[in-house]
Amino acid sequence: MFQRLLTLPEPGTETFFLWGPRQAGKSTLLKHQYPDSVWVDLLKADEFRRYATRPEQLREELEAAGPDPSRQVVIDEIQKVPALLDEVHWLIENRGLRFALCGSSARKVRRRGAANLLGGRALRYELRGLTAGELGESFDLDRMLNHGYLPSIYESSRHRRRLDAYIADYLRQEVAAEGLVRNLPAFSDFLDAAALSDGSPVNYSNVARECGVSGPTAKAYFGILEDTLLARWLPRWRRRAKRRLAGAPKLYFEDVGLVNRLARRGELHAGSDDYGKAFENWVFHELSAFIAYHELDEQLTYWRLPSGIEVDFVVGDMRLAIEAKASARITNSHLKGLRTLAEEHPSISRRVVVSLETQPRRIDDGIDIIGATDFAQRLWHGELL
Repeated sequence: MFQRLLTLPEPGTETFFLWGPRQAGKSTLLKHQYPDSVWVDLLKADEFRRYATRPEQLREELEAAGPDPSRQVVIDEIQKVPALLDEVHWLIENRGLRFALCGSSARKVRRRGAANLLGGRALRYELRGLTAGELGESFDLDRMLNHGYLPSIYESSRHRRRLDAYIADYLRQEVAAEGLVRNLPAFSDFLDAAALSDGSPVNYSNVARECGVSGPTAKAYFGILEDTLLARWLPRWRRRAKRRLAGAPKLYFEDVGLVNRLARRGELHAGSDDYGKAFENWVFHELSAFIAYHELDEQLTYWRLPSGIEVDFVVGDMRLAIEAKASARITNSHLKGLRTLAEEHPSISRRVVVSLETQPRRIDDGIDIIGATDFAQRLWHGELL
């Protein structure tokens, strides 16, 4: 098991939701963190049927066993039986039990009106795919960009087949079984089209046209990607500046391996455009995971002017600006965005280019140019944030 960097509460101290994409390692982490927990696995058909037909059975079983507030009660795939949250609520209030509620999608829970049931009583955590900080000395950039970040697929020697199976399971179990869409073939085509938008602002009309659905339907499909934790948005930086900023939010898939398969990229090699796109996804993945795991009160955004000049990532209120450039030699053309940003916002604290250069350097106007491995080490050692 990889040493995950997400810190969960001590047993019996908190009730919390743990969300994350399928196969991110949520169940493995919970079993490691709470080896003596009471475990309810709603992926098992018999347990699903038992609790789906009689949710109160959870309360009855825990009462019969004798409530033990020092133990954590884990409910895996909670979104499959949202009605259990009524029982969880009662057991928290009346028996002092603490629950770990694990799932890959809050959409069904929210749709049935149960999302706010535990408001104020449950923390929220989210487990991402593997990060360079968790891989440590075994970090391999090319492997991450080709295999993706999901633990079992990252380690697999047959990652393409595993990714194809993952996509099929997602369509069958997450989308079809939960009734999220009526037209599964159209949604499958949408996934292929959406993958081409990875790392870019989304044009709903173009995506809708490519997969043969209406604009509102395409927008709803993007909402499904977000709710099922398959993708997330990167908003543009918003604050009054000398010039009007431009740009819709960018979309980033949660796992670059899925993008590779959906966009039919094939094997990625340094120097190609597709490698550069995957590299940017990885930098976003590392930054967003670090901010989430360390519970930093910092928003991650991108900065763009109407002229098209852009900086890939800005942390907080101009605390840190980062450009992701998968190039072995950074030139002045790569620095235009960061230099323009400094002209617009002289208060910017630090500017960094994450690249494929092997030796770190700082140029005259204060921009740091570092390699991918160096970036990962500095980030996870707390030297950048």
